[in-house]
Amino acid sequence: MKHFEKWAACPLFVFLETGFPLMSEKNLKQTVEERALALLEPIVAGEGLELVDLEFLREREGWVLRLFIDKPGGRVGLDECTQVSRAVDPSLDVEDFIPHEYNLEVSSPGVDRPLRKPAHFERVKGQKVKVKTFGPVGEPPRKNFTGTLTEVAGDGISVEVEGAGTFHILFKDIAKANLEFQF
Repeated sequence: MKHFEKWAACPLFVFLETGFPLMSEKNLKQTVEERALALLEPIVAGEGLELVDLEFLREREGWVLRLFIDKPGGRVGLDECTQVSRAVDPSLDVEDFIPHEYNLEVSSPGVDRPLRKPAHFERVKGQKVKVKTFGPVGEPPRKNFTGTLTEVAGDGISVEVEGAGTFHILFKDIAKANLEFQF
């Protein structure tokens, strides 16, 4: 008769939802944002609006998928936000790629609107912007730039920082950028 050592009180089984591999919150956020952008950008454009940015994050009340929309030559109001919410909601339900319960929020980008695409930078050329880079850029090296957006080129932008000169920043080096509202 053989003797087997008991090493566990009971077998351990882990069941994951199909299609959602175990991933960190950061990877989940990035994956959801990429899929949502690809799915929703054409839907929002079909409504005559632009999907400027989106974010998927956990807040105190739970997970939120927040869309920032804009329209050419005008201000986004409650009617446009409602219109986009109704347009994208069925597609999000059908695609069902968000593994958590979440709230969908649709908003205007606000006065300190994010700048993501070259066209966003082109629209605010000559205005004050705030840019953060992934690592030090320029001479003297720095990661934060607040100044006037003077140029938008094929590979990046130029920002004139008061007292420090003009810095050329490549698009690939920009971690975050937004318009700085001036009162």
